[in-house]
Amino acid sequence: MLRDIILCLFIGYIFGCFQTGYIYGKCHGIDIRQYGSGNAGTTNTLRVLGKKAGYITYLGDALKAIIAILLVKYLVYGQWLVPSLSFQLLLAYTGLGVALGHNYPFYLKFKGGKGIAVTSGVMLALDLRIGLIGIIGFLILFYATRYVSVGSLFMSLAFPVCVLILYPGQWHLFAVSVIFWLMAWMRHRENIKRLMNGNENRFERKKKS
Repeated sequence: MLRDIILCLFIGYIFGCFQTGYIYGKCHGIDIRQYGSGNAGTTNTLRVLGKKAGYITYLGDALKAIIAILLVKYLVYGQWLVPSLSFQLLLAYTGLGVALGHNYPFYLKFKGGKGIAVTSGVMLALDLRIGLIGIIGFLILFYATRYVSVGSLFMSLAFPVCVLILYPGQWHLFAVSVIFWLMAWMRHRENIKRLMNGNENRFERKKKS
C-alpha cells in the first residue's frame, strides 16, 4: 500500500507542476508571479490578465487534477468498475500529489498557487457530490461577499466535512482530505489576516451604465 501511495503522489506531483497561470503569462510576455499578489493561481491571473486568463487558468488547474486521477484510475490500475474505498484513497493521494505540485513546483523554486482550483478538480473527480457542494458553496459565498478567499476557505473546509458525512468511518480518507484543508488555510493565512482586519481585496460589482 505504501508503494502505491508513493506512486500516486509522484504521478500527481508531476501533473501538478503544470502551472497554467505561469505558462499563460509567459505566452503573453510576463511572469505572473511578478505582478499582483505574486501568486501563480487563478485569482491573481484573473486580476492581472483579465477574465479570459482567469477562466483558462482555473480550467487548466482543475483539469490537471481530474486528468491525473483518471489516469491512475483507468490506466495505472485499470479500475473501470465502481472503486473500493481503498482504491478511492489512492485517488485521493493522487489528488494530493497534484496539489503539492501546484503549490510547490520544483522548477519555479517551489513558488506556485494556493491549490483551490486543484482542490475543486480533486473533489469532482473523487465524488461528484462533494465537488458540487464545494463549488456551489464557493459561488454563493463569493457572490454574497465578493471575497474569493471566503469561498476558497469554505471549499477547502467542505472537503473533509463531506468525507466525514459521506464516508463514515473511513479515517484515512478523512485524514487526506484534512491535509487539503490545512494546506489551503496555510496558503491563505495572509488573506485570513486581511479578512480579520477588514482590508481583504474584493471584486467589486460593476456599476451599470
